[in-house]
Amino acid sequence: MSAAVIDASAVHKVFRQGKLDVEVLKGVDFKVGAGESHAILGASGAGKSTLMHLLGGLDHASSGEIRVLDTRLSDLSEAGLGKLRNRHLGFIYQFHHLLPEFSAVENIAMPLLVRRIPLPSALAEAREWLVKVGLEQRADHKPGELSGGERQRVALARALVTRPDCLLADEPTGNLDQHTATQMLELMLNLNQELNTALVVVTHDLAIADRMQNRWYMQDGVLTPKT
Repeated sequence: MSAAVIDASAVHKVFRQGKLDVEVLKGVDFKVGAGESHAILGASGAGKSTLMHLLGGLDHASSGEIRVLDTRLSDLSEAGLGKLRNRHLGFIYQFHHLLPEFSAVENIAMPLLVRRIPLPSALAEAREWLVKVGLEQRADHKPGELSGGERQRVALARALVTRPDCLLADEPTGNLDQHTATQMLELMLNLNQELNTALVVVTHDLAIADRMQNRWYMQDGVLTPKT
């Protein structure tokens, strides 16, 4: 059995809205092994993105436990969470979140610079990733000069440049046309296999979910396996 990269147990998340407590996650159990691929399906508002934020240490669970490579997230300071994310997790969203004033290669190099890797080495590694995502000719273009699909491929390269143990992808093809979305999916799956990086994808697209090894359904804050 593969080692757990992410292990969530009995996770609850409650948000306060005025005088009301709204329970968004209701005791979620979820485990991701090295190199595995998982799809999480469900209607808008079901709690999928909330779960992804908790798994990535971007928010705190109200109760329950989340471990990343056997490190309990609740034991870490904000600085510790930042270091863990930089070393072990990659993120990609429906919106690319690239820095508009920097070129494609500079955006990809950012996580390496956070690690204090020297600029020439970081840029060299970033250029190698541009080749992997088929954008070596666009290295010096800024996000505003790239198509939507190109921006998402740059965002994918930025997420994977640190060779994380798990990539958390929240609707990564949601803004793309079907052809570009298919290309993006193939790229993610190929890199998942090449790097043995676990892949967790929130998606509304059944075609994407069907390509994952494991499928889950989130409804009213409850996560269940989908057959």
